[in-house]
Amino acid sequence: MTMTMHMTTTPDATALLSLVQWLSPAFPTGAFAYSHGLEQAVSVGDVADAKAFGAWLSAILDHGTGWNDAVLLACALRPGSDFDLLNQTARALAGSAERLQETTEQGAAFAMARGQMGQADAVAEALPVAVGRAAGALGLPAQTVIAVYLHAFASNLTSAAVRFVPLGQAAGQKVLAAQHARIAALSQRAAGATLDTLASGAFRAELHAMAHETLDVRIFKT
Repeated sequence: MTMTMHMTTTPDATALLSLVQWLSPAFPTGAFAYSHGLEQAVSVGDVADAKAFGAWLSAILDHGTGWNDAVLLACALRPGSDFDLLNQTARALAGSAERLQETTEQGAAFAMARGQMGQADAVAEALPVAVGRAAGALGLPAQTVIAVYLHAFASNLTSAAVRFVPLGQAAGQKVLAAQHARIAALSQRAAGATLDTLASGAFRAELHAMAHETLDVRIFKT
């Protein structure tokens, strides 16, 4: 007797898998080439071990690009979003040339990849806005979309730290795992946030991003 197994996938699961694909290292945004100023921080000795990297990553998530991207993404997910305004706001929030390069180049690559997949709504704009424009049609809770986005952001920086500090793989994964509660809390806060809540206080990280522009030997674009 031949038994046939019928596999069914719920709409929510399919939508979540689409989001995970877009934000995975396999999706061709070139995220691996950007360190968000971490390369400079390592070069001057500010980040030399797992503890220092954990503190640096926490600050970026709580007080830097992590929070602002989460808010921009939340706003972009809402019906009737003004994507042009959000894109211009994202560009204005970039504290340096490399910060701007990082969000616009990845956003453009994200849109190009989706366009090549046949998605007609793909538009080249800052990364959180491009992701929000795309993810709005998935019907997933905003908190879920933001959490996956922030985890992908933190994962990419962890990968950079593992390669460049260097950290062992286990040490890097411990740092990333320790960010889960923070990412969940940030996602919950950002889900209902407005542009009035945008704020950045990661000044040292911004200075590192500026200094990286003149770093003599560079592995990463930013």
